[in-house]
This record gives sequence, C-alpha cells and structure tokens, in this order.
Amino acid sequence: MRDGKGMKREKMFKTAAIALTVGLLVVGGVPLYTHRHFETPVVKGPGVTRVGKLSEHLPRLKGTMADTNVFILEGKEPGGKVLLMADTHANEPAGLLAALIVIENAVVEKGTVLVIPVFNNSASRTTRPGDGYPLYYDIPTDWGLKRFRMGNRDASPLDQWPDPDVYIHYPEKQLLSYIDVRNTNRTWPGRPNGPLMEQVTFSAMEIMRKENVDIAVDLHGAETMFPVTNCIVAPEKSMRIAILASLTVKATEGFDSHVEPSPSGFRGLSHREIGDHSATAPFLLEAPLPFLDQPTGPKTEKFLLDGKDDFLLSLAKKKRLFVPYDESGWPMEKRVGQHLSVTLEILRQYSKKSPDRGIVVRGVPRYGEVIKNGVGRYFHDPSQAGTGKVIPN
Repeated sequence: MRDGKGMKREKMFKTAAIALTVGLLVVGGVPLYTHRHFETPVVKGPGVTRVGKLSEHLPRLKGTMADTNVFILEGKEPGGKVLLMADTHANEPAGLLAALIVIENAVVEKGTVLVIPVFNNSASRTTRPGDGYPLYYDIPTDWGLKRFRMGNRDASPLDQWPDPDVYIHYPEKQLLSYIDVRNTNRTWPGRPNGPLMEQVTFSAMEIMRKENVDIAVDLHGAETMFPVTNCIVAPEKSMRIAILASLTVKATEGFDSHVEPSPSGFRGLSHREIGDHSATAPFLLEAPLPFLDQPTGPKTEKFLLDGKDDFLLSLAKKKRLFVPYDESGWPMEKRVGQHLSVTLEILRQYSKKSPDRGIVVRGVPRYGEVIKNGVGRYFHDPSQAGTGKVIPN
C-alpha cells in the first residue's frame, strides 16, 4: 500500500505530464492555427469590375473553408471568356503568384477574364509539417516583403473527413486513391451533394456552363523528375491551340513548354473532365518545381523560391531529370513568367481562331519582363491602395 508521499509524488508527476502535453499542443498548435487564418491582402487592379464568391454558384459552400474569391475583369468590348485557376494544389505557388499578377495588373480590352487565385482554399490553409514545409514564403517588392501561405496538395481533414478506403470517382466510377477525395484535380466534374471538394469542382463547372466560358486554364507545378512537367496538358478539343502556343513561346521568347495529351482513361482531372462536361476548352500548365522532388535537401523557403539543390544538380548531370537544370536552379521568376506568357499566348491563339469571341488583355508582364524585374515588381502596396481596393485572400 502506497504511503501519502508516494501518492503525492505520483500526482505531481501526472500534473507535470499533463502540463507538458498541453504546453506542447499550444506551442505546436498556435502557429498552425495562425497559418490557417492568415490572409494575404490582394489589391484590386484597374481591370477588376467585381469580386464574387464560389458559393454564389452553390450556396451550401457559403461559410465553409472551401468557399473562395472569384475576381471578374470585364472588358468594354464584348468577346469570349476565360477562367484562370490557381492553387488547385496549394503547394505549387507559381500559379497563385501568376494569377495575382493578373488580378493586380490586367486590363481587359475585349471579353471577360475570371480568376480564382486560390481554388482549393482549404488546402491553402493546411501544410505538411512531417515534410518540413515552411508555413509561409515572402516575395520582395518595391515596398517591402509580401507574405503568402504555403499550402498542401490536398484539402485539410479539418474541413473534409473521413476519407474513404477507396475514392470512387463520379460519374465514371474509376477507383482512385483514398486521399484523392481531397484533391481538387481528381474530383472534377464534381456534384452538388458530394464530398466538399466535389462541391468545389462542381461550382467551377457551373461557372463555366452558366457563363459560357470558352477557355479554362489551370496553373500547376510539377517535379523535375516527373515526365509531365514544363508543359501544356490538353485534350483533343484544345490540342491545336496548345501546339500553336507552345511553338510560339519557344520561337519568340526562348523557353520550352511542350504539349502533353490529356489521357482519356484517367478520370477526375481538370484537363479531361472540363472538356468532357462542358463546351469549355481546358488547358493545364505545368511549370518545373524542384521543391516537390524527393531526393533533395531541406524544404526551405529559399529552396522553394530559387529552386537550387545540389542533389538535383548531380541528377541532372546523370540525365535523370526531365528539364534543363544547372547551378542557376529553377527560380520563381522563370516559373511565374512561363505561366503568364503561355496563358497570354493561349488567349492570343484562341482569339485569332475565333475573333468574334476574342479575349484581349493588356498590362500583364510576359516571361522576359518577370525574369528581368522580379515577381514582386507587379504587386501593389495594400497600404496605398485606397478604400475598398484590398481583398483578403
């Protein structure tokens, strides 16, 4: 039988253990909570005529972490419509930066540009601490550092749970990985009463169908060791424009972005389902993203931005990568510039093919300008923007 001192020591030990556990939860949890609720201010550029929400097209999304901003830029002259989407995978940041540059700088002369800069909003508010992801990254601008959340590939389990043992794609019934139920590039075309990420993709499909959107461009990044990188992925209906855009940027701007066909047997992807379930012609752009490769050094903010890694350099010398790679790495400026130039060239080629549905945009920098000036040159100071010009994102 324990004496009073023994019981007292045991009680003190349990109390200390509980206090330590609570302390560790607080220390680890507060940064994640802060990251989940962090907002990046976006300045409405001269071309933005309205800012809506994805939930306008499916009201049940309202109030959830899946709801997200939709920026509309309308030209004075009627024409076609394009939907630009970024952060489908929120650990591929070049697409987000390119989309925000469009929002803050573009002026639409003909047609309409719709931009969803954070397509998987839930994924942008979670992270991969087990892989050592930084919670944020900072882009230098003329007025200081602009901070962005570093997100994850899949939506947070805080917003969609539980995962099934196997994800059964709707409507094709193809069996996919369980985690693909939280991946908004596996849940197209979606359904209004499905899991939350299916509701997100369904809402985007509703925009395209109701607004008669001509073109959809989905901005991504992929590993240098993955063959489908540095490319335009397009189905049959988009192939001609994709090839013309690829050839043109190589001839006039000096960078490669080859064309990959969208596989008809792999379901749930934007570049397949959008075209199959609407009149919209889809394109998915992949810019090289060394940060996502596995055999690399630490996943630091610096590596995310400059793309420099000694392990990848050694693999490049052994011809194990699918993109050119040297001591200069693959910096963010190249990735963002590539997305902008290819997107603008797709619009130009489409407008030549269908002049009555043309989409003419000015004010957006191209590849060479972004490399010369830096990404941050094209972001405006929120403190100088004026009342009603700043949207938290």
